[in-house]
Amino acid sequence: MHLPVLLTETVERLKPRPGGVYIDGTLGNAGHAEAMVKAMEGQGLFIGIDRDPEALERAGARLAPYGDLVRLVHANFGAIEEVAREAGITQADGIMMDLGVSSNQIGTPERGFSFQDDGPLDMRMDPTRPPTAAALVKEMSEAELARCFRDLGEERRARAAARAIVREREQAPIVTTARLAEIVGAAVGGRRGRIHPATRVFQALRMQVNAELESLREGLEGGIGLLAPGGRMAVISFHSLEDRIVKHCFADHAGRMVSLAAGGEAWEGREPKLQRITRKPVMAGETELAENPRARSAKLRVVEKI
Repeated sequence: MHLPVLLTETVERLKPRPGGVYIDGTLGNAGHAEAMVKAMEGQGLFIGIDRDPEALERAGARLAPYGDLVRLVHANFGAIEEVAREAGITQADGIMMDLGVSSNQIGTPERGFSFQDDGPLDMRMDPTRPPTAAALVKEMSEAELARCFRDLGEERRARAAARAIVREREQAPIVTTARLAEIVGAAVGGRRGRIHPATRVFQALRMQVNAELESLREGLEGGIGLLAPGGRMAVISFHSLEDRIVKHCFADHAGRMVSLAAGGEAWEGREPKLQRITRKPVMAGETELAENPRARSAKLRVVEKI
């Protein structure tokens, strides 16, 4: 079962209230969403966005008791501004994004996210849109694969993995998770502690298939632009690449006051202005980690629009 991470910490900082407008850009199983909707006490508007139709179906069943208070939209959270505009929304009181991959996605072999069980090499969060991971493995050059594994997976032996894939695909197409994991494992070496040798390559391919970092950048800027004065954005990230983008984006908009050569001060930073509610990322406590080990890498950052 997929458990929402940092649930209490997120909802307490977003402070949902009756009559407000709130958006969840990565709805998933609606764990965070349900807690926010309950706090709205039947007043206002909650928009839930997800690119995965199966997630929307599950979330829809969970949120059905709240009726017209909730609207669900099949879209990428990078298009959050467009989704809000189509809903007639120009400002939101709170926006959240949980950037983790759903346990339902990982645990379904047919989705191709994991090598724990063999399945088609797919990895699409939105199965209605190409490309699949199999298509990328087939079409990308050795240099492109190596760059992908290095930049998105932080895989030290990226070139060796890419070289092995190109060599093996000439013998037969690589179309299953088990075959890719076997090829990569043989190329990059044995298990590193708890980490399977193919883990970083699978992460990189998933991020490439779903354009995750591009969507994150677009979603952050779009969401910040939507925030009403006093509105808050909460983002939960799970690995360093995501967290770095969130951290830098929030810092750029938080800005700072600088002294001018001619005297006085001026604000230096990007518009619109934000203030950081969390100076350091909030992480899961011992109780949550005991119940949900997946939360160990989760980092929550929250900002408020000035």
